[in-house]
Amino acid sequence: MAQYVVLIYEDETAWANAGTEEYERALLGHQEFMKNNAAALRGGNALEPTSTATSVRNDSVVTDGAFAETKEALGGFYLIEAADLDEALAVAKQVPAPYGGVEVRPVRTFD
Repeated sequence: MAQYVVLIYEDETAWANAGTEEYERALLGHQEFMKNNAAALRGGNALEPTSTATSVRNDSVVTDGAFAETKEALGGFYLIEAADLDEALAVAKQVPAPYGGVEVRPVRTFD
């Protein structure tokens, strides 16, 4: 079995303007996702907003904030195990991301 990271990208501005009901609906959606996919899940977490990020570049320059300029920001991730990409995509399609979407990437293994 291979491991895949499901990266959750969403519009932070939309979440900043969301009400309590939307947060609760998202939380319930993620709880349901985790329950339905417990056999495949190996880890995951939500991330604080990009305003809390610090970037370090190759030239050792440290700056506040996320490096990329984008409408959607990485807000969380799941680490899953799946037989192949098709199975990983079937799991990823279930991730609640009302203000964006997900990206699925295989975890690189070094032999």
